[in-house]
Amino acid sequence: MSTRDGQRLVLVVGVGRSGTSLLAGILGQLGLHIPQPEVNADETNPRGFGEPRWVVDLHTRLLRQRRVTVNDARPAAWEATAAAAADDAVYRELREWLGRELQEHGAVVVKDPRTVWFLPLWTRCSTDLGVPPSFVTMLRHPAETLMSARKSYGTWQTAASRAAAWLNVSLETEHMTRDAQRAFVRYEDLLGDWRREVARTGELLDLSLLSQPDPARVAKVDEFVDPGLHRNRVGWEELEVPASVRDMAERVWDQLLPLAAPGGDAAAACARLDGARSDFQALYAEAESIAQSSITAVKPRRKRAPSPSTPPSLRVRIARRVPARYRKRARRAFGALRGSRS
Repeated sequence: MSTRDGQRLVLVVGVGRSGTSLLAGILGQLGLHIPQPEVNADETNPRGFGEPRWVVDLHTRLLRQRRVTVNDARPAAWEATAAAAADDAVYRELREWLGRELQEHGAVVVKDPRTVWFLPLWTRCSTDLGVPPSFVTMLRHPAETLMSARKSYGTWQTAASRAAAWLNVSLETEHMTRDAQRAFVRYEDLLGDWRREVARTGELLDLSLLSQPDPARVAKVDEFVDPGLHRNRVGWEELEVPASVRDMAERVWDQLLPLAAPGGDAAAACARLDGARSDFQALYAEAESIAQSSITAVKPRRKRAPSPSTPPSLRVRIARRVPARYRKRARRAFGALRGSRS
């Protein structure tokens, strides 16, 4: 890929807890710049997240404004977040930050699970800067991803909802990056032989920092990668997920794997994934239709605005001072008078 002044932008995408932090850390060790400061490591990710704090704050703000969560299962949510690319203020904000990072550091890697919700925005900014983005998508079995997410993020979101979100994000990520320079990496393959996977990724992205890494940096990565990180070897039996969602997730997982295999039939895999994307959209629309009563019950009710009123006339104010029994007699008398005149 031809870029301006050797500048490169690699976006690490994929469902959260799929190994994106590990990959970002490896790329950073091999010479791609992770914008600083980074999100602090914690007990859920002791080796670090590899996430630029500025990017996380931007994405978090944009998601909240659009009432979208990072693990959102709604196909309609993509339309809400895609609109950020047309927001001139947001565009200028990201372009200014990204342009500065590329100018100062050349090859930049950005990882945040929220990034995928704003790929049109990132693509617009980076392309306008003369540095079209490349993508690396991490793949991890959905059951393992869900179990890791539950331990890291808590139980506020059901396993069924997380499984649907895995489908939504995985399918849309593949669809949106299809025409770009990209690579797919399986989490267990990265842990098993990171050198092979990174070299393959470097060839696909035409990035010599990865295909022909500095030997001194390679030794540091050997210390960084811990095969013991693959702890959550679980199956669906430990998760309460409806059979329809579970079976669809398993099918999509099998359809994604050829994209991470050398010489895999990408054209056939993409055709199958197009069908799966349509199937998921239909499944979610059916679920929303069935759950209409539940959705309606939790919607905030709109308060009726008080109807505008005008002050009563003098005649009405005087009439209100007359006792009700006399008002009735007066109305009968006035009625009789009108009748006699007619």
